[in-house]
Amino acid sequence: MKIKYLLNILLLTAFFWSCDKKDQNKSEDVGVTEEKEFKTEVEQFADIKILRYEIPGFEALTLKEKKLVYYLSQAGLAGRDIMWDQNYRYNLPIRNALENIYTSYKGDKSNEDWKNFEVYLKRVWFANGIHHHYSTMKMKPSFSKTYLEGLLKDTNTTLDAEIIDVLFNDKDSKKVNLSKDADIVLESAVNFYGPDVTTQDVENYYGAIKVDEAKPIEKGLNTRLVKENGKLVEQVYKSGGLYGSAIDEIIKWLAKAQEVAENENQAKALGLLIEFYKTGDIHSWDEYAIAWVTSTEGNIDWINGFIEVYNDPKGYKGSYESIVQLKDFEMSKKMSVLSGNAQWFEDNSPLMDQHKKKNVVGVSYKTVNVAAEAGDASPSTPIGVNLPNNNWIRQEHGSKSVSLGNIIAAYNSAGGTDRLKEFAYDEEEIKLEEEYGKQADKLHTALHEVVGHASGQINKGVGTPKETLKSYKSTIEEGRADLVGLYYLYNSKIQEIGLVDNWENIGKSAYDGYIRNGLLTQLIRLNLGDDVEEAHMRNRQWVSAWAYEQGKKDNVIEKIERDGKTYYNINDYAKLREIFGKLLRETQRITSEGDYEAAKNLVENYGVKVDQDIHKEILERNSQFKSAPYSGFVNPVLVPVTDKEGEITDVKVTQPETFAGQMLDYAKSYEFLK
Repeated sequence: MKIKYLLNILLLTAFFWSCDKKDQNKSEDVGVTEEKEFKTEVEQFADIKILRYEIPGFEALTLKEKKLVYYLSQAGLAGRDIMWDQNYRYNLPIRNALENIYTSYKGDKSNEDWKNFEVYLKRVWFANGIHHHYSTMKMKPSFSKTYLEGLLKDTNTTLDAEIIDVLFNDKDSKKVNLSKDADIVLESAVNFYGPDVTTQDVENYYGAIKVDEAKPIEKGLNTRLVKENGKLVEQVYKSGGLYGSAIDEIIKWLAKAQEVAENENQAKALGLLIEFYKTGDIHSWDEYAIAWVTSTEGNIDWINGFIEVYNDPKGYKGSYESIVQLKDFEMSKKMSVLSGNAQWFEDNSPLMDQHKKKNVVGVSYKTVNVAAEAGDASPSTPIGVNLPNNNWIRQEHGSKSVSLGNIIAAYNSAGGTDRLKEFAYDEEEIKLEEEYGKQADKLHTALHEVVGHASGQINKGVGTPKETLKSYKSTIEEGRADLVGLYYLYNSKIQEIGLVDNWENIGKSAYDGYIRNGLLTQLIRLNLGDDVEEAHMRNRQWVSAWAYEQGKKDNVIEKIERDGKTYYNINDYAKLREIFGKLLRETQRITSEGDYEAAKNLVENYGVKVDQDIHKEILERNSQFKSAPYSGFVNPVLVPVTDKEGEITDVKVTQPETFAGQMLDYAKSYEFLK
């Protein structure tokens, strides 16, 4: 489970050397430079800002540790194309064609059509495909079909006519369609299912698979479900299977990483991950997850595999992702306090007693610094992650929660306060945000991941949330974790255990920001007339809208019209905390009992529809700002230094100069799916 960072919105609330050219990461190949003064911002286009991040602590690593980081980063990048293909069946041929045009075209590059072509390509790069990375709506080009056909002809580039048409028509318009009136599998463009597979097919197929109720596997996590001769079959992601050529490269680099593991537990976990990739056996994924979550020693850690299921409308299929991490020793020591108090938070939560865990096992929380990201984690990256996702493993063996410290630092360094001053109700709200917002946001992330996702338990005999809550599973789970964080942010306990110096102001800042974002500012991410589709946006809206409605009688949150502008002002923070607690209790009940109808009513009544008058107003108010609402990153480039025998003697960190340069290098170096 992961948290995505809303830059300029949450801020409102706040490896082996080879002579083979393909394996080389020389700085001259990718246009990188070792900058004396680090510059976070790279460029901005459309609704996106590209940033850089540093890797604090990398130079202090031993050579063996640097090799481990390098090999793991190469393993991650080796699977990059898997994410592209998972997102949409035509993404790879589209990307190849657009990149060939970009590098080969010799015609006029000063006109608006070419400039629009460049922006479109960059948007496709950023989204790992032609559907928007956040809204999942198809991004249509701002140039004509005729212009594209001319570019294809001028550069001797081939692209099927059907695919060309898809770029400009309304076919496959949503990568993930969660509309209650849709066949959410058949009408989603994501490539986890064959084009003729329906929602009922998926439910029948996976419903017929019997699992151990005490230790259920993550059914279908690493497969594509298709029809062959009218019969449903799974194509398994594995060596020799679907995505096998890329997976073989992942295995190659993981094997090198295993050779330089910091300890036996790390090596064991890497070996089990390799076994999973070789066999595709989902039971081996559970074995790996247990070994990984219980491997807590060492300075290096990683996330690699088919993990998050947000992109699957049915919540079965895992998207490929990779994150390589270094410990941030100072922050991890401080934040381990949360882990040590996890049982207190559980015992003192407003949950029904039967829904509380009697023994919160092994919640390990660390602040880490990212060294490399790929797949679903790049270029748009989370700021916090809590894994594994399999609930029985979390209950019996614990979980790892991490906050990506250098990513958050990069976001913060690129932020501003103009939008805050536009959408905050008064000077007091602005002052609270400026003084306490970043600290409140960081603590909410920690509480969300460490306490939120680790809390609560499902009633015996009730299926997993993906089976019981179906398409509402992800937004209910994210809202539940948010509510845990909100409930404890306005509580003296966080000051008693030394996390903050002024819990009241931290809590007020967090509440102001959450309501402001949930009811107003996140709307800048939607086109006028759109419903809310993305799971995290939905959960922020249904939490905020439900709380607003519940507090109307006592004027807990006041809606104010001033000079033609809408604001929300919190009049009673203590009562709002009670409301959050009440909603948390109900959300946990929904999860524990598998109450689909209650989940549906909560999300559909509060989280989907948008007040069009307010939306229009927000877009008009936001139009004055030039800063993009979405941000993501280029990755540092890890360059191995070798001796005459080809042995690695050091690994250097360099930074890409341009987003396009890194994307083109990735296409050249990590194209393992044809």
